[in-house]
Amino acid sequence: MEKDDLQLFEAGESTALVCLDHEQYQKVIVPQLADLKYKVHVGLYEDDILLKLRTYSYDVIVVYENFKGSTLATNPVLQRLVVESAGQRREQFVVLLSHTFPTNDSLAAFVHSVDRIVNIADLENFKAVLRRGVTEHREMYHFFQSTLKTVQTM
Repeated sequence: MEKDDLQLFEAGESTALVCLDHEQYQKVIVPQLADLKYKVHVGLYEDDILLKLRTYSYDVIVVYENFKGSTLATNPVLQRLVVESAGQRREQFVVLLSHTFPTNDSLAAFVHSVDRIVNIADLENFKAVLRRGVTEHREMYHFFQSTLKTVQTM
């Protein structure tokens, strides 16, 4: 059992799931998430990740495009996230780590159903890109979420 598997989340904590099977990239990403005060789980295997996605609701999910040798078309994590309910998906901020696309490529992010792309060459700037992306995401959905809550209470 991984050390982070023992870490339980408290209500109100910011949570992140890192679906990344390259240790060198993990060593760059995980500390930056911790600096942003995220409680982090690392998923190294498809079954482990799918269990974590069923068990926890993560605020941020970081997915490596070539996870376990997959491609964008065959990536099991991306395939799972695409079928999430709309309500669940709006609560998540999904970052694709890519060799192919440049950082902040909005069109590619839209096409691949993720919120932000970070190119592997820009991993050192992950924290800044994530902070800005999450802020934009919250601003975009704030009115929608508050309206939805009002309607649901009627």
